Amino acid sequence: MLHSNLQINEKGHLTLAGADVCTLADKYSTPLFLMDEERIRENARTYISAMREFMGEGSRPLFASKSCCFKRLYEIMAEEGMGTDLVSPGELYTARAAGFPLENAFFHGNNKTDADIEFAIDSGVGYFIADNREELCSINTIAKRKGKVQNILLRLTPGIDPHTQQKISTGKVDSKFGTAIETGQAMELCRFILTLENISLCGFHCHIGSQIFEYEPFADAADIMLRFIKDVKDELSHSVSILNLGGGFGVRYIEEHPHIDYRENIKSLGEKIDEMCLALSLEKPAILMEPGRSIVADSGLTVYSVGSVKTITGYKSYVSIDGGMPDNPRFALYESDYTALIANKADKEADFVATIAGRCCESGDIIQEDVNLVCPERGDYLAVLVTGAYNYSMASNYNRLPRPPVVMIRDGKDYVAVKRETHADLIRNDI
Repeated sequence: MLHSNLQINEKGHLTLAGADVCTLADKYSTPLFLMDEERIRENARTYISAMREFMGEGSRPLFASKSCCFKRLYEIMAEEGMGTDLVSPGELYTARAAGFPLENAFFHGNNKTDADIEFAIDSGVGYFIADNREELCSINTIAKRKGKVQNILLRLTPGIDPHTQQKISTGKVDSKFGTAIETGQAMELCRFILTLENISLCGFHCHIGSQIFEYEPFADAADIMLRFIKDVKDELSHSVSILNLGGGFGVRYIEEHPHIDYRENIKSLGEKIDEMCLALSLEKPAILMEPGRSIVADSGLTVYSVGSVKTITGYKSYVSIDGGMPDNPRFALYESDYTALIANKADKEADFVATIAGRCCESGDIIQEDVNLVCPERGDYLAVLVTGAYNYSMASNYNRLPRPPVVMIRDGKDYVAVKRETHADLIRNDI
């Protein structure tokens, strides 16, 4: 199977973390998000131990909240000793409600409002990852009013093209995020920051993109960022102690994707950073990374019920399911790859080629095109694998559909982490 927590049992049913997916679909109905809690913890521990060993003192991973955000997940991250990055006041509110220690939180966003900034400062967020001059002025003004000095990292664009999908590439000079190094604007902004009395410039941040399988693009980014840290020290007599290289390590969605050894990647990256710091005669900063997808993606799958099988003679076949782009918009947005199978016939030969279509009144409501399936029937359970990241967090109520629940599996037992929305929930705020 695609990942080790996926198996086929004696009934021929797909299992996740040892739990029968079809039994859980019977119990909770569909559509249904399932997540393997132990896999989440294993992935977090891999990052924590590898970064501690190979990146040096103070280095640590921050869970990228945008990949998946609900209270129970923050509880797990806190229990495992992860930090977190937050990209909105809603994520901040959720983390705070879960009791996550916000001194270990880093607040992102390319357009934080004054209300966002005040909320974050009042909540005790450890660091802002500041994006632009206007934001810096607001942070300084609000922090001064509150009698605080706010720690920040400045987000920079290192000019790296990681050769990933263009819509998830964020490190090039032409980006809505951060300030470019090569244009000279980053140094100019640093000079301005050092005039602000209620801001402490502690380090720099970059993020070059997502679904990156090799460590080399991160090493290229680190080289540019470390050279900039050295330039700031030499030109402005200011030393920083943190370098945040962002997230982006990929995961296997389909068999053609490579296996990734995250520990080995982190080791190789750490060795490169040590070499760079030595060559620059630079004291090594604490290294942060922001894994999201590689923490939760392979913990999850989504289960749907098949409604119809439609074959257009001479063209193609469609398998329609009771979910779609409201619970997984990634194919519509990015043409993302997924592996799908009929969960109650997982031991049968997949010799029927079909496109998986959602239930929305939208021709673009597709989960995957031209996949090999066991020929399905109405009532079968169709599972889409590796949906732990950017599925629940991107889910919507398009076509006025309630969002599915999130059910976690731990030690062979299931529990509800997020309840299924009801039709009453859909009109809760209507007047």
